[in-house]
Amino acid sequence: MPQAGGGLDQRLAAAFGHAPPGAPALLVGMDTPQVAAATLAGPLAAGGRGGVDAWYGPAADGGFWALGLGRPSERLARRLLVGVPMSTDRTGEELLTRLVRAGLRVHRLPQLTDVDTAETAAEVAGTAPDGGFARCLAGITAPAGLPG
Repeated sequence: MPQAGGGLDQRLAAAFGHAPPGAPALLVGMDTPQVAAATLAGPLAAGGRGGVDAWYGPAADGGFWALGLGRPSERLARRLLVGVPMSTDRTGEELLTRLVRAGLRVHRLPQLTDVDTAETAAEVAGTAPDGGFARCLAGITAPAGLPG
């Protein structure tokens, strides 16, 4: 489906509007390639979801890498996300504050580093050195003529 227009806050809110009725939904940032299925399996398993309304994954730079809603709707997501300043060192804190103020029971996921710079790309690749991201990064950073 086409991405909605507007700022990132509006596009994220609109994405929750496409969740199947009655099903939880989780959005994960594309700039956290080190996320492993095991990181999400327990918290999102049916048995682990009891008493949880939202999942929040903080990023090391003050943003967030994941946001999940147990009973998503575009209306709720708009209330939580629209107006949150994106890409700042306070973005995650503002979102978490809104989740709590909305009365949602929040499960905090582990803090991860997202890839914003060459330095953070190298850091993230180091956390999963056998993964596809690390291999790709090695391929583009290897000196010319030498294998990556």
